[in-house]
Amino acid sequence: MARRGASAGKRSERRQEPVSAAVDGGLAELVPDRERPRAWTLLLDGAPQSHVDLDDPSYLSFEYQRRLGHVIDLAAPPGRPLQVVHLGGGAFTLARYIAASRPRSTQQIVEIDAALVQFVRRELPLDPGARTRVRSVDARAGLGRIQDGWADLVIADVFSGARTPAHLTSAEFLAEVRRVLKPGGQYAANLADGPPLSHLRGQIATAASLFPELALAADPTVWRGRRFGNAVLVASGLPIATAELTRRVAGDPHPGRVEHGRALSDFTGGAAVVTDAEAKASPAPPPGTFG
Repeated sequence: MARRGASAGKRSERRQEPVSAAVDGGLAELVPDRERPRAWTLLLDGAPQSHVDLDDPSYLSFEYQRRLGHVIDLAAPPGRPLQVVHLGGGAFTLARYIAASRPRSTQQIVEIDAALVQFVRRELPLDPGARTRVRSVDARAGLGRIQDGWADLVIADVFSGARTPAHLTSAEFLAEVRRVLKPGGQYAANLADGPPLSHLRGQIATAASLFPELALAADPTVWRGRRFGNAVLVASGLPIATAELTRRVAGDPHPGRVEHGRALSDFTGGAAVVTDAEAKASPAPPPGTFG
C-alpha cells in the first residue's frame, strides 16, 4: 500500500519500487519507468491504463494516448486554451498534457473510482495552478451536469475491467456528448476491439448518426482484424483536419492509419446504430493481451 509521510513529490523523485493501493476497480499499481526518472505506468488489476512523466507532461508513451494527443494538438491553433471534459481519469495523463501545452485551459475530469482519484492525487499530484476539476461520479452522470455548449473537446477513455461500460456506447450517450460540445467542438474516444471488429463498426455507425464528420486512427493490424487493440475515433459537427492527423499518426513510433469519409463508411459495413436498449460493453481483451 502507499506510504504516507514525506510529500508526494519528494517520494516520487526517490522511489525505485512500485507502489499499490486497493481502489474501487481492483488493485491499482504505479510501476516506475526505469528509463525516465519520474515517470510511472498505472496498472489496474495488471492491465496498463496510463503513463505519466512528471518531469515532462508532454511525453505520451502509450500509442493511443499519442493519437489522442494529435487530436488535442489539432483542435485549435497552438497554445490556445481549451475547455475540455475527460470521461475517465486514469493517471490524468491527457489533462496534464493539455495543461502543459495549452496553459489557462479549463478542464473537468469525470472518474467514478474515488479511491483511484485519491491514490493518483497523492502519488502523482496535479499542478495546483492548473484549472482542473475532478469529479468522482459515473461518466454519463457527470456529463449530464455540464452545461450545453461548454466544451471544445470531450475525450472518452473509460474502461471497467478492461471493457467500456455499455451505457457509454449508445446513441443516447453520444447525444449528451453532442449537447455539451460547442458547435465546432470535437469528440475523441479510445475504443478497443478485436476480430471481427463488430464493436468498432457499431461505434462508428453510432457516431455517424450524431456527427457528420468522422475519422478513425488505428494500427494497420487492428484495421485488418488480425489482433485486439485500440482505435481512436474522432467526431465533429465541422470538418476534421484529417490530412494532418493522417500525417502525424503515420509518423508515430508505431505508425498507424487514419480512415475517414467513404472509406470509413465502407468499413462500417452497414452496422446498426447502438441504442441504450441494445448496448453491450466492449469485448474483453483475450488472455495474454497485456503480457
